[in-house]
Amino acid sequence: MKSKKLLVLGAGPGGYAAAFMAADKGMDVTLVDSNPKPGGVCLHKGCIPSKTLLHLAKLIHKTREAKAWGLDFGTPGIDLEAMKQWKNEIIDKLSSGLTLLAKQRGVKWIQGHGIFKDSNSVEVSNGDRISFDQCILATGSSPFLPPGIPDNNPSIMDSTSALQLEKIPERLLVIGGGYIGLEMGTVYSALGSRVSVVEIMDSLLPGVDSDLVRPLSNKLKQEFENIHLNTTVAGLNGSSDGIKVDFQENEKRWEGNFESILVSAGRKPNTGGIGLEYTKVETGKLGRVKTDGQFRTADSAIMAIGDIVDGPQLAHKASQEGKRAVEILSGDTPGTAGAIPFVVFTDPEIAWCGISESEAKSTGLEISVAKYPWGASGRAQTLGRTEGMTKLVIDPKTERILGVGLVGAEVGELIAEGVLALKMGATVHDLADSIHPHPTLSETLMEAAEAYLGRSTHIYKKKR
Repeated sequence: MKSKKLLVLGAGPGGYAAAFMAADKGMDVTLVDSNPKPGGVCLHKGCIPSKTLLHLAKLIHKTREAKAWGLDFGTPGIDLEAMKQWKNEIIDKLSSGLTLLAKQRGVKWIQGHGIFKDSNSVEVSNGDRISFDQCILATGSSPFLPPGIPDNNPSIMDSTSALQLEKIPERLLVIGGGYIGLEMGTVYSALGSRVSVVEIMDSLLPGVDSDLVRPLSNKLKQEFENIHLNTTVAGLNGSSDGIKVDFQENEKRWEGNFESILVSAGRKPNTGGIGLEYTKVETGKLGRVKTDGQFRTADSAIMAIGDIVDGPQLAHKASQEGKRAVEILSGDTPGTAGAIPFVVFTDPEIAWCGISESEAKSTGLEISVAKYPWGASGRAQTLGRTEGMTKLVIDPKTERILGVGLVGAEVGELIAEGVLALKMGATVHDLADSIHPHPTLSETLMEAAEAYLGRSTHIYKKKR
């Protein structure tokens, strides 16, 4: 394999991870992407810029909360241009670092839109024609715009354009109560917008454990102007002061006027317009590429990873898949995938991995559940963030940990311990007997395990 040419089409987290590992293994690697530097949507238009803005939003909230603790910063001054400059500097620093890493590894970097001409060649929009022996397809995804939503109205944003911070609308409607909508709604609310959310399902973050969603929902009800559940957008019409929106909840209908609308109705795989019809690659009805258990498509020369294949559309999932695909190509035994962690970077954050309580109940799986309220955490008290909770899903027969759920401040930094516990097959005793530093939020994981065993120091629960 080392003497063969590998093309990686798409330089997001999955693509560049695959390209770098392949180069480390001595392969002849070419990396193609339409962006001027590697990083993909995650770095340039998604994960990194959104988390940069979410950090600023949290700082704004902290300055307001601190007043109750005897520390008054006054009203924060907001300089949009300076915020955008800081965000862009971070993106440039990280993407320049990836460019350097590609050069150090000997990866050929080509900017342009690649289109398959056949199963062993791609034509790039810059005029290059690239032949290859193997290709890893990692073209990612883009925002989905539902039917009936105009795509040429400057007052209607998707997740990409919302990150540009062109203006802070007085009233903003977020269509979709998933993680993207809530994260961006949090940003705009902190910056001064009166934010409303409309969600067709009966809860925010549909499908996520209700115990984890509840503290976030309670906080957002205070910060957002309105949260409309079980509600659809029946129509949009331009008006003199923005956009008039027709809402419908069962038989009830009403109108609302908004300066801007953010559509966050999910993402679609970028599998159109890349010439797959000139290969043997097959796609499903949602446009996702069909693969076997080893990322191979129906075309023996092409593998596929990341957002364009089945599974959650997450950067870290794509990176892992990219590395495993290269291991398979090189003849190595690929590592086994562990539990995929999920993080919603709102405030409070939500994070989970493994099996949730609701999933277990829906499948009839017998489980036990342990919960530890952050009101009993000394560290949460010092932070003024006692709304959080740590939750363990446990096999009652083996006492193995099957799932971990967290809601609270910075829980995205804690969930990796849960991933490791599941990967290693840890039991609740293993977690309870692992000494955690005090006072930290991390020790809520230990105390949740101790609570299950009936020996938690800071809450009283009878021994099982």
